[in-house]
Amino acid sequence: MAALWGAVIFSGIYHGINPGMGWPLAVSAALMEQRAKALPKALAMLAAGHFMAMIAILLPFSMMMFLVEWETEIRVGAGLLVIAMGVYLVINRRHPKFLARVHPARLALWSFLAAMAHGAGLMLVPIYLGICAIAPDDTGHLAAEALMQNNITVAFLVALAHTGAMTLAGGIIAWIIYVWLGLKFLSKTWFNLDLIWAISLIIVGAFGIYAALYGH
Repeated sequence: MAALWGAVIFSGIYHGINPGMGWPLAVSAALMEQRAKALPKALAMLAAGHFMAMIAILLPFSMMMFLVEWETEIRVGAGLLVIAMGVYLVINRRHPKFLARVHPARLALWSFLAAMAHGAGLMLVPIYLGICAIAPDDTGHLAAEALMQNNITVAFLVALAHTGAMTLAGGIIAWIIYVWLGLKFLSKTWFNLDLIWAISLIIVGAFGIYAALYGH
C-alpha cells in the first residue's frame, strides 16, 4: 500500500517535471505581467485544471468498484485501456492542435484538456484501483454503499496528493527559470518527454494488470 501511494506521489512529480503539463505557461505569464505574484497564480490555475481532470477520470472507476465480484475484470480492463492510450501516443506523436486554440488566460481549462489529451488521469487508474483493492475475506462484510463512499473519498485523496506533488515539482522548475534562467535558457534546453510519457503509460497499464491478477 505504501508503494502504491508512493507511485501516486512519484507520478505527480513526473507530471510536474514534464513541460507538457504547463509549467512553461506559468513562467510565461509571470514574465508577461512582470511580477512574481503571477507565477503562483498561474500554477494554481494549472493545478485546478489538472485536479479536475484526475477526478473526472477516477470518479467513474470509484463508482464501479462497488461491483465487488467484477473487481479483477475492472482492474484488468483499466490496465488495457491505459496500455491502449500509451500505444496510441507512441504511434501518434503530434501535440494536440486544439490546445493551441485555448486562450492563454484560461490556464485551468488548458490544464484540464492537456491532462485529458495526454492520458494523465488514466495513468493513475491502475494505481488507484490497487489502493482500493478488496481482500477476498472482506467482500461479505462490506456494504456496497459504504464501499463506494470510501472509494470516492480515496479518489479525491489520490487526485489531491498527485496534483500537489505535480504543482510542487513544476513550481520549483518554473521559479528557478523565472528568477535565474529566463525563457531564453528554456528555448535552448527544451526537453520533450512525449515518447517517455507514452512508454510509461504502457508500463503502468501492464503493472496494473499484473497486480490485479497476481498481486495486491
